[in-house]
Amino acid sequence: MSKAKVLLAEDDVSLSFVIKDYLSDEGYEVVHCTDGEAAWQKFQKNDFEICLLDVNMPSRDGFSLAKKIRQVSDIIPIIFITAKSLEEDKIKGFQTGADDYITKPFSMKELVMRMDVFLRRTKKLQFDNTEEFMIGKLRFAYNELKIYSDAGSTDLTQREADLLKFFVTHINKILKREELLLNVWGKDDYFLGRSMDVFITKLRKYLKPDPNVALETIHGVGFRLQVS
Repeated sequence: MSKAKVLLAEDDVSLSFVIKDYLSDEGYEVVHCTDGEAAWQKFQKNDFEICLLDVNMPSRDGFSLAKKIRQVSDIIPIIFITAKSLEEDKIKGFQTGADDYITKPFSMKELVMRMDVFLRRTKKLQFDNTEEFMIGKLRFAYNELKIYSDAGSTDLTQREADLLKFFVTHINKILKREELLLNVWGKDDYFLGRSMDVFITKLRKYLKPDPNVALETIHGVGFRLQVS
């Protein structure tokens, strides 16, 4: 039985051969596609547990493919394999739904370690018991990925739910930026921090139905979920 079924979308034939060969030796089942559109077709017909996506591919690039995958699943881990190191590319990757990125050239051992981290988290999420929290008058159903208010319900992505859960378990406490990044993303990284700011803005919008709930910015330190 394989460790996990992997979708590898990479148009570099030599690199994809190395990745597929190494992961297969490590016990993974790898399905390789050389362009984004073929990868999307494969994704719809298979139950993958993790996706490794190159950014620059013919037919459909990695950003576009990640968006399509996120429309189907908020849980499946997505790691970008990229030759790009520009800040805007990394931020765009996180905003389109990526969980992590690895820049070419990279160590195969590092890639496997990163994959294992996300696969363990995914399995834990699947087996966790139902968790619900009250945030003022709002009901946060973590496993359902929803916030309920008198006006109805709001859908969350898995990352939004993970971040909100960490805030909820530390209500009225100041949380440092690096503390949030380490506990929700698994590492303190500048580009992840920029991505986190986007998620914070979205959470503020979701919490607006209760005026007694505020997600405050503590300048130079971090954030606080204040419930009065």
